[in-house]
Amino acid sequence: MRFAVSITKGIEERKWKLMNKETCIERAENNLVHTYNRFSLVIDHGEGVRLYDTDGREYLDFAAGIAVCALGYGNKGYENALKNQVEKILHISNLYYSEPTVEAAQKALAASGMDRIFFTNSGTEAIEGAIKAAKKYAYTRDGHAGHEMIAMNHSFHGRSIGALSVTGNPHYQEPFAPLLPGVKFAEFNDLESVKALVTDKTCAIIMETVQGEGGIYPAEPEFLKGVRRLCDERDILLILDEIQCGMGRTGKMFAWQHYGVKPDIMTCAKALGNGVPVGAFFLTARVAEKSLAPGDHGTTYGGNPLVGAAVSAVFDQFEELGLLEHVNRVAPYLEHKLDALVEKHEFLTARRGMGLMQGLECALPVGTVAAKALDQGLVVITAGTNVIRLVPPLVITEADVDEMIEKLERTFSNCH
Repeated sequence: MRFAVSITKGIEERKWKLMNKETCIERAENNLVHTYNRFSLVIDHGEGVRLYDTDGREYLDFAAGIAVCALGYGNKGYENALKNQVEKILHISNLYYSEPTVEAAQKALAASGMDRIFFTNSGTEAIEGAIKAAKKYAYTRDGHAGHEMIAMNHSFHGRSIGALSVTGNPHYQEPFAPLLPGVKFAEFNDLESVKALVTDKTCAIIMETVQGEGGIYPAEPEFLKGVRRLCDERDILLILDEIQCGMGRTGKMFAWQHYGVKPDIMTCAKALGNGVPVGAFFLTARVAEKSLAPGDHGTTYGGNPLVGAAVSAVFDQFEELGLLEHVNRVAPYLEHKLDALVEKHEFLTARRGMGLMQGLECALPVGTVAAKALDQGLVVITAGTNVIRLVPPLVITEADVDEMIEKLERTFSNCH
């Protein structure tokens, strides 16, 4: 009987390995909760800045798993660090210390200039932790709860109830009301609209340093500096969401480092683990000392040895590859090429972004553009309702940019 079960299992495994694209898609649609409108593409593997599907087709990747795979694919230093840790131990819980996690924390804090870090499993969880830390800080300071927060219209911070509550987009929020109370929305890059919402109950102002899902809008320097001054004057905490724009994407390790400001709380995820699910929220010493205490917050998986090894290896590769310097060399070339596209085509009305986080405002249906780009062997994604979003691996070259432009031009020709 045991032998028969083994044979049956082996046959099923071989059937699975031989499954064609259509079967894979059909099973996914039948078995997975339908919260994604996926492209008809089954990715098999990646190498460098290229992806390959199960049919053997090659794609130039200018999406990086939504700004996650900063190192591209097949980075041996990163992969070996993970393999070595897998052979030792994956998980121990946060009841004990872990060398990889301690090393990861040291490297992340050194890169950010922050003082304390809490590792989470995702960006959304990092936002949840940031909200709790801000509220606990105000509670400790004032001796009571009932504080409020100011967030930005057209922002995106995640899909949990807490993260949705500070996401300034009714489309995401409406089905899940009532949300977290005490959240007011100002206009991004409009300092007066922020000032108008501040009261004695305001404990924090939260924003993306560069709005991602909302259409690739960087914070204007005077706006961000003005919000920082306002926070300092009123003992309000500034929370900067660097989940997408952080980890070198703008040419600095964190986008706020361009502005000469520093947040009280920062969130990070995506490229922090280069594909291993990990996020984090960072605190200054002042906030850490007066906010979360034992029992206030926790996570079973967050910061386990595997993700600690991944984060540590990511920072090592940033240094070994000189990625920040590389981004600052390649990004101006990308911007120049995108500006030339905007000048050439009437349906492209603007380019926005910083570093290797760029958006093209487009009058064509951007969902159609992203779909037809796949036919040309190019992976791009969208932001908002009318922006083509380009967030490639940070290891792209000028030659990759040239190839992307050629493929995008052919895509445009097929969209008319």
